[in-house]
Amino acid sequence: MTVFQAIVLGVIQGLSEFLPISSSAHLALTPWLFGWDPPGLAFDVALHLGTLIALVWFFWQEWVTLTRAFVGIVRKRRVETDSERRFVWVVIATVPGALAGYVLQDYAKTVFRTPALIGVNLIVMGVILWAVDRGARQDRGIDTMTWKNAMAIGLAQMVAIVPGVSRSGSTIAAGRALGFSREAAAVFSFLMSLPIITAAVVFEGRHAIENGVSAPLIAGVIAAAVSGWLAISVLLKFVARHSYGVFAAYRLVVGLGVLALAAYRG
Repeated sequence: MTVFQAIVLGVIQGLSEFLPISSSAHLALTPWLFGWDPPGLAFDVALHLGTLIALVWFFWQEWVTLTRAFVGIVRKRRVETDSERRFVWVVIATVPGALAGYVLQDYAKTVFRTPALIGVNLIVMGVILWAVDRGARQDRGIDTMTWKNAMAIGLAQMVAIVPGVSRSGSTIAAGRALGFSREAAAVFSFLMSLPIITAAVVFEGRHAIENGVSAPLIAGVIAAAVSGWLAISVLLKFVARHSYGVFAAYRLVVGLGVLALAAYRG
């Protein structure tokens, strides 16, 4: 892999991890589209390290607050404040996705990555995101969340193991269906992604270490971190004034294009 290819894939990972357009789909489709050799698991893990850096970088104050909340829960053995409740909601929402990742990880790396299936998933999730966002109410903040809400959003994250669905897309759609504002749904989606991404980096990171650290690997991590930070910043500012319709439309166009190209290539 060249440094240029690594940067391209890093930018794609950073943008598509946090925008509701499916990072796994774009990482699987890009080499297929351009005829590049598949980057491999080690490189995928390195790119997730980049998005992890972006998450910690952008929300560092929130992570400090949640860490203090965790310490408070352990010390008092009860949940009292909004930040302590938010910590609990993130934990609850993480469990279903973690179970799905553990059970279906082999399928996610093989069977689920066919271009035709990815194309269909991009379209279907695009329609769902558009329909839910268009009809949902807009007045709920994260402070109104309940454990049932957190569990429902966590269950939505389970289906994101399939490329083309999108972790952020499924969780944001679930949040919007529950009446959370566009910003609140996005912020909670980002917060609950930290444990999942961290687990992927920790448990699969040994493969990257075994293969050694190269210039393309470093370039990919940096590109993913910078583009991931920008994606979070831009999305939160965008949805404060606009709907998720543009992302739904993008998914439809890309999904149809993938299906057409897959049919053409036979």
